[in-house]
Amino acid sequence: MSVQTADSAVVMRGIVKTFSGVRALDHVDLEVRTGEIHGLVGKNGAGKSTLVSILSGFYPPNEGEITCGGKTVSAVGPDQAKGLGIAIVPQQVHVVSGLSIAENVFCGELPLTRLGFVDWRRIRREAMEQLALINIDIDIDRTVESLSVSERQMIDIARAFSRDAHVIILDEPTASLPKDEVKMLFGFVREMCKRGVSFIYISHFLEEVFELCDRVTVLRNSRVVGHFDVSELDVRRLVQLISGQDIARFGRKRREAHERPILEIEDVTRPGAYEKVSFTVHAGEIVGLSGLEGSGKSELVRGLFGLQPMGEGAVRVDGRPYRAKAPEEALAQGVAYLPRDRYGLGIVPVRSVAENVGLCVLRKVTNRLGFISRKVERPLVEGYVDMLQIKISNLDQELQFLSGGNQQKVVFAKLAATKPQVLLLEEPTQGVDIQAKEEILRIVVSMAGDGVAVVVVSDVIDELLDICDRILVMHRGVMVAEFDPDDQGTSGADIMLAIEGNLAPR
Repeated sequence: MSVQTADSAVVMRGIVKTFSGVRALDHVDLEVRTGEIHGLVGKNGAGKSTLVSILSGFYPPNEGEITCGGKTVSAVGPDQAKGLGIAIVPQQVHVVSGLSIAENVFCGELPLTRLGFVDWRRIRREAMEQLALINIDIDIDRTVESLSVSERQMIDIARAFSRDAHVIILDEPTASLPKDEVKMLFGFVREMCKRGVSFIYISHFLEEVFELCDRVTVLRNSRVVGHFDVSELDVRRLVQLISGQDIARFGRKRREAHERPILEIEDVTRPGAYEKVSFTVHAGEIVGLSGLEGSGKSELVRGLFGLQPMGEGAVRVDGRPYRAKAPEEALAQGVAYLPRDRYGLGIVPVRSVAENVGLCVLRKVTNRLGFISRKVERPLVEGYVDMLQIKISNLDQELQFLSGGNQQKVVFAKLAATKPQVLLLEEPTQGVDIQAKEEILRIVVSMAGDGVAVVVVSDVIDELLDICDRILVMHRGVMVAEFDPDDQGTSGADIMLAIEGNLAPR
């Protein structure tokens, strides 16, 4: 590891961090140069988030030192990190739902007038300027609770940029962003680099690392594997460095689905969201559903699960008329849903693994007196933990201390415990590492093998091609195309053209 040089924006040397005797970082070094986009990659639990949390002042290291702006210190606090020009955009969006967009951009640092009052004119003006920098055209007086997950992510990014930071940490910034906003973010990051701003970019989407980053540091098992110029690597080599082994891309061996239709949707219409959508999913079949943000795909599955109005039209589950005005009604009729926003809708981070898995099946684990029966709950949860190979210290461990991949597996366990006939999955591999993605895809295929009808809503075309029996594409609320992954003429490029509203000639 080189020492601080004139072109180093920040250098971390020999960083050690332990939690309850477990070493999360073992003498880790990191150097980020001025105007550089530096990738930081590794499996869930490798130490990435711990390292940037130390740099941004959330944790003190047990050993090591940090050099930034010509100053070398053993630890920084949040205020000192801010003073050094270090800002972080965390994976889990931190916004205050009841406040306006403008108030969130300046949350914690509201500018004051000379008389000591909040300078609302300045707040509104500068909030509009910051959003304009990243090409976001939105009413700054709207409350954040009315925004989509991707819009909230962009507000968090705008807040980091508003603080005149010189080193900006982006932790999985594109996990909830549609493709057009990803391109917009990348363009802005590159422009900021030209002005001397440095970025630490954490992502499980390795194609983004190759598209955006100049250099990359790989962490594995709390240690640095190496620092590399991105131009020296290819995807296979980077996967080997991250995992320590070759990971073959998962491909489902497709079989004929059962003839029995499980989910039947006929002419379902919700004005402004989707129009006359019709398709059928059979027992044991996996159907992919893709499209641009706002195409209607997400609105459709949320409507089916009772999170939003479903609209008009006919829906049947296993031959029975189906309609749900709330999630509990959907679950009672055999329909389960894995949300895109894992933190907001999928888990309760401060509760235990056992409590999270049992949340959807409280009636099964509750005794006649209305109390949860540990004798019933523990074996049920243990069975799913073993089956899904969830890595935990014990059933009472809080979910906030699990890796992203294991948190997602807990959500699957919670859904599997309801014994669904229909499983609606929205971006099931979002925010997890390569190995966890393969494990999650195997779980999806296994549940389909048990006769569950599965709908996978995703923008990751390669994954849909790997596991789906059919892929449906929506555009502006209308079902515009259907693809058979086994058809030799089907390609990812064709599907992308359909997603963008331009069907390729076949």
